[in-house]
Amino acid sequence: MSTKPTLPNANPAELAEMGKKQVEAMIDVQKEFINAIEEVNREWAARVKAEQDLATEFAGKLTAARSIPETAAICQEWMSRRMELFAEDSRRLVADIQKFTMATARVLPKSLMGGNS
Repeated sequence: MSTKPTLPNANPAELAEMGKKQVEAMIDVQKEFINAIEEVNREWAARVKAEQDLATEFAGKLTAARSIPETAAICQEWMSRRMELFAEDSRRLVADIQKFTMATARVLPKSLMGGNS
């Protein structure tokens, strides 16, 4: 005994509207993630630039150093600054993860409920 599955009250206009809302929800999800990715990309590009500037600055200082103690002080300053940048990178990574998590949280309920804004 086989029965055909039927859609209760399958109104084509309602089905089309549901499909439209789902597509809009997916587009919203993609927009949220693209915006988050672009923001993170800009921040990390600025970080790379800061690293380049730091390397250039310290290369100039090392070139100008006239003694071993001066060179040691420059190297110590370099390592200190690198540790600061590492700590900033760690904080930035956590913040980036939070941005993606928040973007997901903002759009996921809408996409599950079929809403579109």
